[in-house]
Amino acid sequence: MEMQAKAELVGVIRERYLCASKKDKSRILDEFVAVTGHHRKHAVRLLSEPILNSVSRVVFVGRKIYHDAVREVIVTLWESSDRLCGKRLKVILPDLLKSMEGHGHLSLDTTLKSLVLRVSAATIDRLLRPLREQATGRKPTRPKRRTRAKVNVKTFTEWEDVAPGSLEVDFVSHCGGNLSGAFIHSLVATDVSSGWTECVPILIREQSLVVETMELLRKRFPFPIVGINTDNDSSFINESLIAYCKSKEIIFTRSRPYKKNDQAWIEQKNGAIVRRYLGYHRYSGAVACQTISHLYAKIRWYVNMFQPSFKLESKSRIGSKVKKKYHAPQTPCSRLINDPRVLAETKEVLRRELSDKDPLQLLHEIRKTQSALVALSSNDEVSTEQRNSLDDFLLQLPRLWEQGESRPTHQPKPIRTRNYRTRLDPFEGDWSTILEWLQKEPDVAASTLLERLQASKPDKYADDKTLRTLQRRIGQWRCIMAKQLVVGTT
Repeated sequence: MEMQAKAELVGVIRERYLCASKKDKSRILDEFVAVTGHHRKHAVRLLSEPILNSVSRVVFVGRKIYHDAVREVIVTLWESSDRLCGKRLKVILPDLLKSMEGHGHLSLDTTLKSLVLRVSAATIDRLLRPLREQATGRKPTRPKRRTRAKVNVKTFTEWEDVAPGSLEVDFVSHCGGNLSGAFIHSLVATDVSSGWTECVPILIREQSLVVETMELLRKRFPFPIVGINTDNDSSFINESLIAYCKSKEIIFTRSRPYKKNDQAWIEQKNGAIVRRYLGYHRYSGAVACQTISHLYAKIRWYVNMFQPSFKLESKSRIGSKVKKKYHAPQTPCSRLINDPRVLAETKEVLRRELSDKDPLQLLHEIRKTQSALVALSSNDEVSTEQRNSLDDFLLQLPRLWEQGESRPTHQPKPIRTRNYRTRLDPFEGDWSTILEWLQKEPDVAASTLLERLQASKPDKYADDKTLRTLQRRIGQWRCIMAKQLVVGTT
């Protein structure tokens, strides 16, 4: 059902719903949910809104309590307190008024003074609101919940058999585990029907940049975008993106707060694509953003053309177990080519791109760009191993598994071996004497040698704290002697 038809249906049913009994309301709700496909809670909100009629609307005019004289006194006291907020000004009002009267700055009659002292903190803010806006040049921002109410909720149960063009959109932060400072974000969009995924890096997560990025994504997808679904991030839920979707005739919906399963498709792609190829490093700056953009330009073809994925066919619960059945794995490109709802021209373009793209060339470019990203994040030089030609890369593939992790963004940092001492050698100057004793008596115990050292130098070896060090040293010496003996006999 079209959005306009749903709005007309709401206008027809709302009056009957508001006048119905509780039992009849339940029946009307059942019919309305079945026809429109709305969530029941959302349907209740739509039908419960009051009917506003400009003719029958009643305007209540209250009695004005605080006249202009009270307002002038409040303004004077507000400026005298260095423009405190209403709650803080209300507390200091009696003392401030008394002090100003005592120094001859104010002289109020009894009636006016009682009105000033009686005014509440909320009334102070209401009286001062236009003055604050004019003085600061800023108007209070509209509450987020009002803007969020303009965007309909779409749950995970409403994605069955959707046509290509219905996207889920989300952000992925490349902060390296530290949210302080500036870092790059990836705006990820995936088509629920085919799994076709596009990613774009942005330097700042700001609503105007989000609109520009959405326009870029709209041109990149091989099919027209009919709807987007986001989370409740303020970068998405704002007037700019709402106006953009309205101008492009895109249905804008959102998930429920704190319900990750409503965006299960995009959450899966965040891990399977973004984290798989970029890892969890911290990326910041224009150079890193350009490098990530170059990487995504290769990933979009490699993943969408040559990476098959599963798609859930059905799910059933048997007791405490959930049984899932999947379709045969297909690439997003294959799903679009086999989908009868996709235009023939689009299918022809996809077939042409599929025949032109070389998966090995794309993977080689991905590996080189990943190596450059790691170098940028760690301020190192790019490894010469990743600068090899495509033929060298092909020769390395059969034995690449021997090196372990092949992705530069996921390779562990090399462990630095310590070849220096952290404290003074306790046997400095006496080790040659210990070696002479060991040459004469190879099987002597370390405790016996320590007793000899304590007898000769009681001040230096007063305690037994060096016994474990001496045992380790003697063990290393005996291991070396044993190896020399074996080599000598062969």
